[in-house]
Amino acid sequence: MFWSRLTPKRLVRNSRGAYARLGARLAQYRLIAFLAVLGPGLIAANAGNDASGIATYSSTGAFFGYGLLWTFIPMTISLVVVQEMCVRMGVVTGQGLADLIREQFGVRWTALVMLALLIANTGVVISEFVGIAQASELVGIPRYLSLPLAAGSIWWLVVRGTQQRVERVFMAMSLVFLTYIVSAIMAKPDVGEVASGFVRPVFTAETAYLFTIMALIGTTITPFMQVFVQSSVVEKGLDDDDLPLARADVITGTIFACAIGAFIMIATAATLHTRGIYEIDSAATAAGALAPLAGEYAKYLFAVGLFGAAMLAMGVLPLSTAYSISEALGFEKGLSRSFREAPTFLGIFTALIVVGCVVALIPGIPQIKLLVFTQCVNGLLLPVILGAIVKLASNREIMGEHANSRWFNLLAWTITLTVSALSIMLIAKTIADMF
Repeated sequence: MFWSRLTPKRLVRNSRGAYARLGARLAQYRLIAFLAVLGPGLIAANAGNDASGIATYSSTGAFFGYGLLWTFIPMTISLVVVQEMCVRMGVVTGQGLADLIREQFGVRWTALVMLALLIANTGVVISEFVGIAQASELVGIPRYLSLPLAAGSIWWLVVRGTQQRVERVFMAMSLVFLTYIVSAIMAKPDVGEVASGFVRPVFTAETAYLFTIMALIGTTITPFMQVFVQSSVVEKGLDDDDLPLARADVITGTIFACAIGAFIMIATAATLHTRGIYEIDSAATAAGALAPLAGEYAKYLFAVGLFGAAMLAMGVLPLSTAYSISEALGFEKGLSRSFREAPTFLGIFTALIVVGCVVALIPGIPQIKLLVFTQCVNGLLLPVILGAIVKLASNREIMGEHANSRWFNLLAWTITLTVSALSIMLIAKTIADMF
């Protein structure tokens, strides 16, 4: 009989096999669930490594060498904290950031925040088109051809595409950043100096130093990231059960994005700073950072990376602006909407694409300096956004049991006040130097 063959040892083996299969199946389901949620956190964080980000990290590595690598540790922690609050608010409330600001703080505060976002995002959108122009001209393609084609492609993808398709394309664009990891390794940096740069922070009150730190903060923790990640979570329809996976998406995306920024800085420090090249005035100079990987073809590799990064941000930035203003004004929004259903949302997106493209076509417009300056503007405007986020995430009336804990709130306010203090120091020092 069948039952007579089931000895105790065989029963144990069968049970272990069943548990193993069940564990494997559960792991597979968890992976599928994670992949379904994956997207907003990864895309938002990597969009920060845009043309402006690459210019900022490259300029910092060339000028300061490995001296500012330590900033990535507090910046990574800060970005995880900020993005997690936005994801949590989106999942719990089902509302975007601008929508919550309007409901909780009124029209005046909303107008101030929206103005800050509009100024910052418009500047960065222009810088993304400048980055695309640099990338195309690096390989001999004039900007008068590349910019209209790039603008048309992104517009068509967003306006005519679906949420899922747009997300997949944006995530694929993030793969271009892997070139900087390989380049930094092949540049053979001094491991001791790299480690020292991470663990031995140095701080001075010099304007250039403060400006650079604010630019690094502005390119790593930018206002558009918070708007985009919360609106994307809402549009995906995530609920409380998805919150752990959404947090994992944020943490994974943030660590990857900040690691890429560090590798860019290491690559330029090892290849430019060590050769006495302290200032990057063009994309061609920055392309020298990839020489250890591609040799004479470095400029083509850099052009691909810069183009992909700029295209990713060029899609995310106008979208975050359209999300925020539409939410603040109470208009329909969403990637699945048509022009007839959401004219304001898609109209704002279209207008920013057109403005960015037209301004970037102006001859003689500053390149690298514009990209770095734009990130510093983001850093100065960031306290306005962070203050609103922390207040909302700690409000138990709207967040319930998911509101910030006392210790989490302390950490969040510390980040906000530190960024604000750096902003004030930069402004005061700049005015003092003028006299």
